[in-house]
Amino acid sequence: MATLRIPIHENDHSQGPGDAPVTLVEYGDYQCPYCGAAYPVVQRLQRRFGDELRFVFRNFPLAEHHPEAVSAAITAEFGAAHARFWEVHDALYESQEELGGPLYDAIVTGLGLDAPELHEAIEAEEYAEKIRDDFNGGVRSGVNGTPAFFVNGVRYDGRPDFESLEETLARALGAAKSGRSGASRR
Repeated sequence: MATLRIPIHENDHSQGPGDAPVTLVEYGDYQCPYCGAAYPVVQRLQRRFGDELRFVFRNFPLAEHHPEAVSAAITAEFGAAHARFWEVHDALYESQEELGGPLYDAIVTGLGLDAPELHEAIEAEEYAEKIRDDFNGGVRSGVNGTPAFFVNGVRYDGRPDFESLEETLARALGAAKSGRSGASRR
C-alpha cells in the first residue's frame, strides 16, 4: 500500500481546516484530461464534506506528454506568490482546452497581476524548484500518473469519480471520528 512520503507542510496549497479529520491530497497536471475531469469532482467533494475535509494540491506535470503542463504549473505558482493560487488553479482547469500564453495572460491580468512579470517567471522557470519538489515527492510516494489521490496519507487506487471518492472519504471520516471518540473516552 503506497503512502504519502512527504508530509503536508506550509508550502503546500491547501483548502479547508488544517485539523480536518480527512485530508485529500491530489498530485495533478493542469493539461491532463483526467485531472480536468477530476477537478469538478474535487469541488463537489469539498462542498459535500465542508470543514471535515482538507484538500491539498501538489504539482505533477507530465511534461513529456503535456507540453503546457510546466508553464501552467508556473502560472499557478506565480498566482500563489501573489496570494491568488486557487483562483489561477481553478481558471486553468476551467479553461484547460485553451492552455497557453494568451490564457495565462488573461488569467493573471484578470486578477490584477502583471503579465510581463509572469512571462519573466516562465522564461526563468522561477518556480521550478517548488514544482520539482512536488513532483519528486509524488514519485517517492508512488505516483506514476495523474490525477493521483491520497486519503489521510494512503494512496487511493479507485476510480476518480464522485461516488467512489465520496465513499472512501466517508469511510475515512467515520474511522477518524471513531478514533477520536475512543480517545476522548479514555
